[in-house]
Amino acid sequence: MVATQVHRAELAGGTAERILDAAEDLFAKKGYKGASLGEVAERVGIRSPSLYNHFRNKEALYRAVLGRLLDEFAAPMEELHTAPITDERLYQWLEAIVRKHHANPNLARLLQHAALSGGPGTNDLIERFFRPMFHDDDGLLQPGLRALGNAGLRPWAVMAFNNLIMSYVTMAPMYRDLLGQDPFSEEALERQLTLIKTLVQAVIATPTAAPA
Repeated sequence: MVATQVHRAELAGGTAERILDAAEDLFAKKGYKGASLGEVAERVGIRSPSLYNHFRNKEALYRAVLGRLLDEFAAPMEELHTAPITDERLYQWLEAIVRKHHANPNLARLLQHAALSGGPGTNDLIERFFRPMFHDDDGLLQPGLRALGNAGLRPWAVMAFNNLIMSYVTMAPMYRDLLGQDPFSEEALERQLTLIKTLVQAVIATPTAAPA
């Protein structure tokens, strides 16, 4: 009896994960409004009513997808402000974020859809993903970062590098033929990391004056 209950629980857990996987791909491709529960069920190979055994409705499923993706990025986001931000810590953090995006490309795609057409969970996205990057930090030991802050440009720098990293992910299908290689290959990842580090070095090495 107990063994049967455990087996059923394992099957239910496996089905829920498959539902989340299918929903993540569809929401990333079509956005919250464009994806349907029927499509999710079809991908999983179950009937639509069976979805409700695992998720109350479409919004609950979407929030679960977002939550799972945001959990993947939780560690670097929480770690960002645990110590003074030096050159080395900044490069390590940026590399961690870039690698997370390469491993979980659907977050950038979901963010793009949310920015364009909205959807539930937008506040969670802002608070868990964006807010830590815009946090005012008194521990900026790096002079270039302090200069950006003093000039009132730090938020714009954050947005610029965020867009640089995430647009690479969302536009990757269009770049594939131009590059002649998979944009998510290890070689392409190393090139992106080199570019980002080079740009960051240029920005933080240049004295920044406050805008007139």
